Amino acid sequence: MSPRDPRQQSAPWLIPTLTVTDVNQSLAFYENAFGFQTGNCMDDETGSPAYADMLYKGELMIMLMRTGSWGGTSTAPVKSGVEPSVGLYVYCDDVDATYRRATGFGATSVDNPDDMFWGDRVAKVKDPDGHVWAFATKIHEFEPEAEPA
Repeated sequence: MSPRDPRQQSAPWLIPTLTVTDVNQSLAFYENAFGFQTGNCMDDETGSPAYADMLYKGELMIMLMRTGSWGGTSTAPVKSGVEPSVGLYVYCDDVDATYRRATGFGATSVDNPDDMFWGDRVAKVKDPDGHVWAFATKIHEFEPEAEPA
């Protein structure tokens, strides 16, 4: 007998949860700027959108929780004034196109696209809620001897 899978159906083993100021605005931003697809959405006891989950390329899932929903005390980084302690590193097909699209939809540039010694081309943006996202495209295999001193 195999052990029972403790996850919800189709849920990955790790799901980052981001606190946002407005779930609907965040859904629209992540769909348009990053290419995520909306999954489940829920309203809280007041009838306001409080939760949503989204998929990227059919496998990466993120959850969005509105500040203060269901008695929670977490706050979107843009409201707290504190730099987020966790960033997100996401591989994409074309980092330059993703960067242009994201900044075109309101993300703030943190780092322009650039080639990194570990073999990825990377760009960083901050979304409207203050979460920092790094998008990367592999451009060559990592060569440890090329690592800067």
